[in-house]
Amino acid sequence: MTSTPVDTPVAPPSLAVVAARVEARLEPFLADEVARWSAFDGALADPLQALSDLTLAPAKRIRPTFCHWGNIAAGGDPDDTGVVDAGAAIELLQAFALIHDDVMDGSSVRRGRRTAHLTFADAHQEGTWRGEPRRYGEGVAILIGDLALVYADQFMVDANRDARRVWDTLRVELNAGQYLDLHGTACGEEDPRRTRRIARYKSGKYTVERPLHLGAALAGGLDGFAETLSGYGEPLGEAFQLRDDLLGAFGETAHTGKPVGDDLREGKPTTLLAEGLARAGDADRRIIESAGHAGLDDEGVARIQDVLVSVGAKAAIETRVDHLAAEAIGALDPALVDPEVIDALAGLAWYVAHRVA
Repeated sequence: MTSTPVDTPVAPPSLAVVAARVEARLEPFLADEVARWSAFDGALADPLQALSDLTLAPAKRIRPTFCHWGNIAAGGDPDDTGVVDAGAAIELLQAFALIHDDVMDGSSVRRGRRTAHLTFADAHQEGTWRGEPRRYGEGVAILIGDLALVYADQFMVDANRDARRVWDTLRVELNAGQYLDLHGTACGEEDPRRTRRIARYKSGKYTVERPLHLGAALAGGLDGFAETLSGYGEPLGEAFQLRDDLLGAFGETAHTGKPVGDDLREGKPTTLLAEGLARAGDADRRIIESAGHAGLDDEGVARIQDVLVSVGAKAAIETRVDHLAAEAIGALDPALVDPEVIDALAGLAWYVAHRVA
């Protein structure tokens, strides 16, 4: 079973503008790094190219766009190259998180491509090298992710002190959220309060609130706008992750670039599953609890999807997403925020909350 919002939102124009600027900054940088280290030792070409391919693969660049509008909200210059550098840093941090996340989850596809740890495990096996292909592939992927984190920091080296503080907080929160997600998956977390906390720290704050704060800090205006930006960013960040939960359970591979029901196969501790468990009777509960079990096949995924729909969990999360997006937009104070920024952030809120990928 799959689902698509009735009114599929059109991407706001600023997404394409910011994406083009960030990609134009990243492309030559990564090409230079591939060339530099390949010349040093040819064996380094493959991991560097893998990082470049993932980072520059078609993507929405939502986080740099929020950084851009946080900067404009605080009176920043729309042509400030420092904000473009921050956007590049955020995209490299995203690459770091995705590569490590794929290792932790054992994922096979990312952005429509075979994941890094499996690509390098394949190379090990095809080369009949010594040792275990899986350990080699995972080891290389971890190093590629680490390299992405180092490069991300390089793009923030000239940022002011307030921006560096936001950047440091963002990175710590991301890793804390990743641990809570990993732990929640392992222990079968069902508490809705904890699943919301995982969603908030693994993705929500990192995707919306902190990029907004980072942009405002780069403009030297964080103190005056932090509360307003958080009033918008916190609920929208949660809406973003709840939409992610829905896509992870019901999204179509053609849109998400991942197998249908991937989160159900992994047993991710999502608010969607917690909502389903809270609503389910004994028989339906057993079906939902099969999420994450070894050998869960397509039929098993479809059964879980059907139960999440029949008990009303999916509809409840959809309603929650709508309320959170409305709350975010309502937090934008016209007395503090320019109408152009309000219009842009309102459009982004609708897009983020109702996207199909």
